[in-house]
Amino acid sequence: GATVFFETETEKPDAKVRWQSNTKDLVSGDKYVIKANGNKHSLTIQAVTKEDGTAYAVIAGGSKVKFDLKVKEKVMEEVKLEVKEEVKKKEGGSLLESQAPDTKTDLTGLFTEKPQSGEVAVGENINFVAKVNAASLLKKPTIKWFKGKWMDLASKSGKNLQLKELYDRNSKVYTFEMQIIAAKPSFAGAYRCEVSSRDKFDSCNFDLTVHGGSVDGSEEAGELDFSALLKKSEPDEDVWEILQKAKASEYEKIAFQYGITDLRGMLKRLKKMKKEEKKSEAFLKKLDPAYQVEKGHKMKLCIEVANEDVDVKWLKNGQEIQSTGRYIFESVGNKRYLTINHCSLSDDATYTCVVGEEKCTTELFVKEPPVTITSNLEDQMVMKGERVELECEVSEEGATVKWEKDGVELTRDESFKYRFKKDGRKHVLIINEATKEDCGHYTVKTNGGESMAELMVSEKELEVYQNIADLTVKAKDEAVFKCEVSDETVKGIWYKNGVEVKADTRTHITHIGRIHKLTIDDVKPEDQGDYTFVPEGYAFNLSAKLNFLEVKIDYVPRQDPPKIHLDCMGHTADSTIVVVAGNKLRLDVPITGDPAPTVVWTKGEKVKLLVFLISHAGLHIAFIPILAAQNQILCEHGRLHVESTKGHCIFTIEGADKQDEGLYSVIVRNPAGEDKADINVKVVDPPSAPRILSVGEDSCVVQWDPPKSDGGNPIIGYVLERKKKKSYRWMRLNFDPYTDTTYEAKRMIEGVEYEMRVYAVNAIGMSCHSAASQPFIPVAPTSEPIGLCVDDISDTTISLKWRTPEHLGSSELDGYGVEYCKEGSDEWVPAFEGLTERTSVIIRDLPTGEKMQFRVRAYNMAGPSAPTSLAQAVTIREIMQKPKIWIPRNLRQTLIKKVEETINLVIPFQGKPRPVITWSKDGEPLNPKQVSVRNSDTDTILFIRKSERKDSGKYEVKLQIENVEDTASISIQIVDLPGSPEKLKIMDVWGFNVALEWKPPKDNGNCEITGYMVQKADKKTMEWYTVYELYRRTNCVVADLIMGNEYIFRIYAVNMVGLSLEPSLHLFICSSGFEYKPPTYKEHDFSEAPKFTHPLVSRSVIAGYNATLSCSVRGIPKPKVTWYKNKMDISNEAKYRMFSKQGVLTLEIRKPCSFDGGVYMCKAVNASGEDAVECKLEIRRKYP
Repeated sequence: GATVFFETETEKPDAKVRWQSNTKDLVSGDKYVIKANGNKHSLTIQAVTKEDGTAYAVIAGGSKVKFDLKVKEKVMEEVKLEVKEEVKKKEGGSLLESQAPDTKTDLTGLFTEKPQSGEVAVGENINFVAKVNAASLLKKPTIKWFKGKWMDLASKSGKNLQLKELYDRNSKVYTFEMQIIAAKPSFAGAYRCEVSSRDKFDSCNFDLTVHGGSVDGSEEAGELDFSALLKKSEPDEDVWEILQKAKASEYEKIAFQYGITDLRGMLKRLKKMKKEEKKSEAFLKKLDPAYQVEKGHKMKLCIEVANEDVDVKWLKNGQEIQSTGRYIFESVGNKRYLTINHCSLSDDATYTCVVGEEKCTTELFVKEPPVTITSNLEDQMVMKGERVELECEVSEEGATVKWEKDGVELTRDESFKYRFKKDGRKHVLIINEATKEDCGHYTVKTNGGESMAELMVSEKELEVYQNIADLTVKAKDEAVFKCEVSDETVKGIWYKNGVEVKADTRTHITHIGRIHKLTIDDVKPEDQGDYTFVPEGYAFNLSAKLNFLEVKIDYVPRQDPPKIHLDCMGHTADSTIVVVAGNKLRLDVPITGDPAPTVVWTKGEKVKLLVFLISHAGLHIAFIPILAAQNQILCEHGRLHVESTKGHCIFTIEGADKQDEGLYSVIVRNPAGEDKADINVKVVDPPSAPRILSVGEDSCVVQWDPPKSDGGNPIIGYVLERKKKKSYRWMRLNFDPYTDTTYEAKRMIEGVEYEMRVYAVNAIGMSCHSAASQPFIPVAPTSEPIGLCVDDISDTTISLKWRTPEHLGSSELDGYGVEYCKEGSDEWVPAFEGLTERTSVIIRDLPTGEKMQFRVRAYNMAGPSAPTSLAQAVTIREIMQKPKIWIPRNLRQTLIKKVEETINLVIPFQGKPRPVITWSKDGEPLNPKQVSVRNSDTDTILFIRKSERKDSGKYEVKLQIENVEDTASISIQIVDLPGSPEKLKIMDVWGFNVALEWKPPKDNGNCEITGYMVQKADKKTMEWYTVYELYRRTNCVVADLIMGNEYIFRIYAVNMVGLSLEPSLHLFICSSGFEYKPPTYKEHDFSEAPKFTHPLVSRSVIAGYNATLSCSVRGIPKPKVTWYKNKMDISNEAKYRMFSKQGVLTLEIRKPCSFDGGVYMCKAVNASGEDAVECKLEIRRKYP
């Protein structure tokens, strides 16, 4: 029942403003009152009802502002909302967008019910509900719940957080609930709910307040660490067994119940488990199902066989392949290769490798190289009805191409409008008679490229430059009707009194260029009448009348004085002839006289004529006598050309230029007298070369200067032409003269290089063209950079980063410009001079505590893009960050290095402001002469150039920021070669054998002695033979000695570094007289069932980093070990590697993902029994 008043302001008072409700325009009436007063515009809604509570918008130019109206019952007071904003000009005035909430994009109103802010006491529960109407959505909406700005709560669901989703099929409304259970003080803060469906998006912010508790001061307000609070317990049931037993219709229900995210991947693995492929006995590795190779390249097929000595056969489409220059067979160990050189289309076949009774097959696909366009299409401009041929050339003969017009494929239809022609590598599109409908962009496409050209069809009106005039002639005289039209190709028909005139001996019809002539010799009385010229194809005619003058002349032999009859064609009233620079200057002077007169041409003074004739004709006379001989050329040299015909003298200069301007005089003389005429000649200059002022995506703005001389007639306009840089065909852009000296050329192709030129036009005609402009390329500015965000911040600096624009266009990106301003100000200051090519920047020397706004623009040759700004202003103040040391994985165990090796430990950390870093060894400060430490803002480095045994120990690093600190320790072990074994002695001798015994070395090299090397040598030869290479005991028996020979024994100690430097030696003479009687022992049963001495340990690892599980087992005989994941054998999986070394079993999982989590089991089996151990592996996300 209330009245609602909305008001907005525009920058211009004459801006047109539209008001909308639910995207429908509102019209002023009883219900809605729309008013405009200067730059203020208002909308008044009378007697508001519940139906009026909806979304509204106000639009001015290209700017749009949205707002909502909520209607409550029993509200009687008037609501007045003012929308006041500064507006920027957008085609006659536009609005600036109002400051909207912190959302990603313009809201579209997907929510029918938004979650509201709430309060809860510690330990109680609270629900937040959001509803979305899906009636108009093509896809199910996706919802996300956030805490703060970035923390996604989807992965935090557990005992303290529950996310639910309900769908009502009748109302088609989705209900999303977020329930917080047993609220804690740290749960308080700002929350956000986002919903999206394809290109639609909506967002809502709300707050949670928790009463009855306090948040630890070390935590930042609004930041909640759910990692320890909200964990989802693992199900005890085996999901693989449940899926194997379940029906297909129950898969989705099981996935929802047990939190399976990759159901499709598990079903694929399950299907593979059900269909276990029988292992091949002959092949260790078979061919892949298919291979692909490009034509002309080499292909190598490889298989691995179980038996290295077996022979294989290669078949192509069932036929055995013989070894030739193109087919090469190779055998390397258990690998067999087939190499195919220079693959052709005939090699596209099925290949089979046969080993005994088994075989494996593959398909080889030979891919032809793409067909490229070597000669592009050319832009064309034609007149209506002309034939058009668009021609291109491709890289291969007989290739298939596709023609399109404005994106629509062209076909040979029934009307045969388009014809397609192939000639080798040339392809031609032919349009017999072009019409206005044929205008557009034509594209020819191959599988390796495309070329585009524009066709313009114009309908040009025929202009009459010279009309035919009425004639009055005497008997025996010549009558000449002459007209000039604008089109040289137009033909015409002459009529006399409505009857077509035919050419005969007296009547001559000529058509030279734009001039049409009808000449009648020896005029008779019957030639009198109305003569008409009708151009073909045009609905108009030119008419004139021929009058016959009867004169009776008595024959009296006498002399006629010479007479000059100047033709009025092409000159002004003051006998001035205008010629365009570069065109031909032709002075056609009719003369009479009896006897034939002599003609003299001069330019200016006669002295000047001499200079003129010498410089132009190379003549050494001051005048040129002309005899009136029929069709006789009397002078022709250089650009000067003089010709005499019956009754005419023609003076021609080829390619007139500015120096040919002046006053020309012609004098005719005979005995009866003389006559003289002056002809003033002016030369019109072409305009200056056009300048390109700016370029757009498919257009450019060009400007030029008028010509220096207008030839005596004012310039009425200009004609412009353009062409592609690599083309020779110029295309006219306008037919009617364009009066301004600035022109916007459109419909160009982005990324193609063009040139422009200009003609000047006056009443006489067109000048020659100007010089071509500088080449230019139409380009558009890039789209705005995306993803602008704050990477780091301190008291005086801020670090920003962003991503490249989605649309770069055809021009290279020149760089980025960054600007900032204080909140509430519109004065943007560049952050640095010039541009940066990086997508991140650090801005320094900012005022501490000030709220600043930042924006980034992308620049290319077309100029700057639209700016992208931060969602809200940023306060320049450093945020304290707890110190945290990140020990690399390889340093979490003891680091072992050899003596004199370099030690370089890089320990990354985090913390703000920069923490104080302290290193110590075994609780004592480091010796700076032996150990160097270098620190930065993000890591600390411990460096020892040459390590020594004394450098072994436990190193500790401590970070401290104010009262908060973090410590970590690293163990370093420096190892060296061991010392020599001690007290080598002979314990017993019998037969050809001797028993030796020794003691371990005093110095083990700071690591475990892994064994001993026992060697013997005959003293005669002194050649040493190794008896035992890696012997672990300190006593041994050396056999196979020779009686009476003298032997030397030596023993080396071995550790992980190598052999000891010096051995332990002993000399011994093997003599006769000893007989060894071996004692008798009762045979002992050493068999033992497998038993794990060290079990598997459950682990939690980060996704993307290799993980290992280890255990140890003993058993006699050596047990067979099998690894399982979720009770499935993974021995043959390529993702896992199994190791066994001296009873220690290791399983390596390469770059695990969330799917690799589960229960792992190791099982050992031998003849005496079996044993098994298992553990759980949890995979955590790489980023929280």
